[in-house]
Amino acid sequence: MNKNTSFWIRLVWALAAISPVPGLAQEQSEKPNIVLILADDMGFSDLGSYGSEIHTPNLDRLAHEGLRITQFYNSGRCCPSRAALLTGLYPHQAGVGDMVQDKGTPAYQGYLSKNSATIAQLLKTAGYNTIVSGKWHVGLVPSAWAVNRGFDQSFTLQNNGSSYFNSEPLYNDGRTVTFQLNGRPIQRYDTSRYLTQAITDFAVQSIDRVKDQSNPFFLYLAYNAPHWPIQALPEDIARYKGKYLQGWDALREARYRKLVDLGIIQKQWKLSPRYEKAPEWNALSAAEKDHWDTRMAIYAAMIDRMDQCIGQVLDKVKAIGRERNTLVLFLSDNGGSGDTVREWSYVTQKTGEPGSVHSIDSYDPPWGNASNTPFKLFKKNTHEGGIASPFIAWFPGKVSGNTLSTQVSHITDVMPTLLELAGVHYPEMFGSEKLTPLAGRSLAPLFQNPQAARPKTIFWEHEGSRAVRKADWKLVAEINQPWELYDLKTDRSENHNLAHRYPQKVKELEKEYLEWAAKVGVVDWNTIK
Repeated sequence: MNKNTSFWIRLVWALAAISPVPGLAQEQSEKPNIVLILADDMGFSDLGSYGSEIHTPNLDRLAHEGLRITQFYNSGRCCPSRAALLTGLYPHQAGVGDMVQDKGTPAYQGYLSKNSATIAQLLKTAGYNTIVSGKWHVGLVPSAWAVNRGFDQSFTLQNNGSSYFNSEPLYNDGRTVTFQLNGRPIQRYDTSRYLTQAITDFAVQSIDRVKDQSNPFFLYLAYNAPHWPIQALPEDIARYKGKYLQGWDALREARYRKLVDLGIIQKQWKLSPRYEKAPEWNALSAAEKDHWDTRMAIYAAMIDRMDQCIGQVLDKVKAIGRERNTLVLFLSDNGGSGDTVREWSYVTQKTGEPGSVHSIDSYDPPWGNASNTPFKLFKKNTHEGGIASPFIAWFPGKVSGNTLSTQVSHITDVMPTLLELAGVHYPEMFGSEKLTPLAGRSLAPLFQNPQAARPKTIFWEHEGSRAVRKADWKLVAEINQPWELYDLKTDRSENHNLAHRYPQKVKELEKEYLEWAAKVGVVDWNTIK
């Protein structure tokens, strides 16, 4: 028996050992099934329905048959966004203001707070079968594991990333890569399924486990793609090799035009300048162009495969007759990445065949800049390139088809949306713990009335990068930098800093930001690193 076979036999045994959720044996519930899909490090314009040339027919179908929110925001990085998504709280309120290392304060303890509850924990009170498959990354301590946070069936990557072919460490500083199957550590080997496919397989098998039950299911499908290392299946890479030889400038221009044509962005929002450290494409040699083309081809292949796999999950939902009563949501945890892992001494350096198990690489800032068209900067930043996310909602008969909403929305809005649709009240207490009140509010009014007015103020802080958006005004600053002020009604791509023209507006928004920061426990990043 080879290692791959052993892994999948253990997976099947574990699934067979899971007992159905007891109680509520009645006719098919009217409560919706829910499929919540999260991509990792995918930029604003990386889907066909958001301006891309990448082949994403399954997500594009959901977009055209459903709702796209064009001004939806995440929390700027993987851990904070996941914590906010799962709990409906700002990351600091959920205990994950940064990553999964304990920085010494409750807001930065690095794992889900006892005063937070996950979507799964609350949906289980309404009889939901709960499944998570994919990247977890909201705490390495047992109290924060998926198996202890409301999920009946769980296949999770505990860390920030992994090889797509095995469990070998990505770092040389002692950090390991940990996968769990229903709370038990497991290993993946070079002969294992490609990670995106393995995540999908577990999800499909888990849905099968509940198909004959009367209770609804909640699936949190958290792909690691297209987070580095950029690794993809050869047949997927082959479909994109050579397609990016026109370079990042031409790609950004093409995506920008398509975004305008689709109505996702306004023509008056001019394309931001090319990232300052990105070289001029035409100054590169033929060999350099080929190298860069390969990097983007691998990245595109990862998104293509994720879309193929989402199609498999949707096919399963249809096959078991639950398609008409299933809500599907899709978003990304942050913008495209500017990571440069070949320059990081603490990353294991593998320079074998690009895209294979023998290579650890990233697609780097020039392509990350293209992913975030028309915006600037990257994940970890609180400029639009780091926090703007595509958002798709699909629910036959319940979400208006082929509609766009320009209403400002945030990742903390997902929890109250799902609770409303499931008929679950957010409690003051969960078990013996008092819950922090929700930060977000339901998106359900937008499902039938996409332009329903929902004025709100949103805040961000991550490793000293900080921002506040109130109506069309946005105040933003990177760590140790002065505030910048933008009117997003006319300049969402943040090309024209108005801080000197409107100093009183800067003071007004700064005051609100500081009040929020004190409330949620933000600490000066210079003092806690």
